[in-house]
Amino acid sequence: MQTYLLSQQFNTRSLAENSTACPANATICSGTSCVLPEDNFNETLSVVLSAVLTIMLALVMFSMGCNVDIKKFWGHIKRPWGIFVGFLCQFGIMPLTAFLLSVAFNVLPVQAVVVLIMGCCPGGTASNVIAYWVDGDMDLSISMTTCSTLLAMGMMPLCLFVYTKMWTDSNTIVLPYDSIGISLVALIIPVSFGIYVNHRWPSKAKVILKVGSIVGAILIVLIAVVGGILYKGSWTISPKLWIIGTIFPAAGYSLGFFLARIAGLSWHRCRTVSLETGMQNTQLCSTIVQLSFTPEQLELMFTFPLLYSIFQLLFALLILGGYRLYRRHRVKTKTDVEKTEEKEDSKSTSSHAKINGGFVSNETK
Repeated sequence: MQTYLLSQQFNTRSLAENSTACPANATICSGTSCVLPEDNFNETLSVVLSAVLTIMLALVMFSMGCNVDIKKFWGHIKRPWGIFVGFLCQFGIMPLTAFLLSVAFNVLPVQAVVVLIMGCCPGGTASNVIAYWVDGDMDLSISMTTCSTLLAMGMMPLCLFVYTKMWTDSNTIVLPYDSIGISLVALIIPVSFGIYVNHRWPSKAKVILKVGSIVGAILIVLIAVVGGILYKGSWTISPKLWIIGTIFPAAGYSLGFFLARIAGLSWHRCRTVSLETGMQNTQLCSTIVQLSFTPEQLELMFTFPLLYSIFQLLFALLILGGYRLYRRHRVKTKTDVEKTEEKEDSKSTSSHAKINGGFVSNETK
C-alpha cells in the first residue's frame, strides 16, 4: 500500500512537472513560455489564406485605381509637393519617432531594433482603403504608397544605418529586396488596370469602386484576424512594447497630419498624408525580423509587428468614425442654416410684397 502511494505521488509530481515544461518540439522556451513550430495544418492554412488574401488585395487595389484620375495622378508626379511632404513623414518622422520611443522607454537592443524597422517600413496598402472612406485624395494616396515602396529600397538601409548604430550593426539586418519588389509590382499592376478602366469606362469604374471599397474594409479586418491566428505565441510581450505599440501609430497619424497642415496642404490631403504616415507595411517588417534574428532574439520581438498592426487599425477606425460623425454633423448644420436663410428670404419677400402691393412669385412660395 505504501509503495502504491509513493508511486501515485511520483506520477502526480511528474504530471505537474510536465504540465509546466515546454513540449519537446518547441523552438523557443523560457519557463512556461514557448513557441511551437508550425504544424502541417497551420502551414497549409497559411498558404491558402496567403493566396486568398493576395488575390483579394489585388482586386481591392484594382478597385482603388478605378477612383484615380490619370491627369490628377500625373499632376502629383510632375508637381510632387504632396509626395515630398509624405516622404518627409514616412522616412523622416517615423524613424525619428521610433528612435525617440526606444530611448525613452529604455527597451532591450533587439526590441529597439524591431521598433526602428517598423518605423523605416514604407506605407501599407490598407491606407488607400481608409483614405477612400475619409474622402481623402486617392490620387495622392496611391502615388504616395507607390513612391514610398519604391524609395524604401534605398531609404530603409540608410535609416537603419543611421538609427541602429546605438544598439547593433546595421549589416546584421537582412532587407528582403525581393519582398519589397513583389509588394511594388502587386501595387502597380492592379492600380494601373484600375486607372485604365476609369479612363475608358467611368460609369463602370464607379460600380467597381463601391464594391471594392466594401471588400477592402472587410479585408482589413480579415487580415488582422488571420494575423492573430497564424502568429499566436504563448509568451507574454514586454509591457514597454505594448505602450510603444499603442503610442507609435497614434504619433504617426498625428504628426503626419500636422506636418501636412503646416506645409499648406488642403484638409482632405492632410487626412491622406496622416493615414499614409501612420499605416505601415507590417508584413514587410515581420519578414525582415524573421530573416535577420535568431529564435532566441525573436522571442523578445516577434509579436511587435502584429501589435502595431492591431493598434494602427484601431486608430484608423477611430479616425474614420470621427470623420463620419463630423461630416454628418456638418452637413446637418449646413442644411439647417440654408433652410433658415430660405425661410427668412421668403418672409422678407412676402412682407415686401404686402407693403408695396405687389405679388409673390411661385419661386418664393
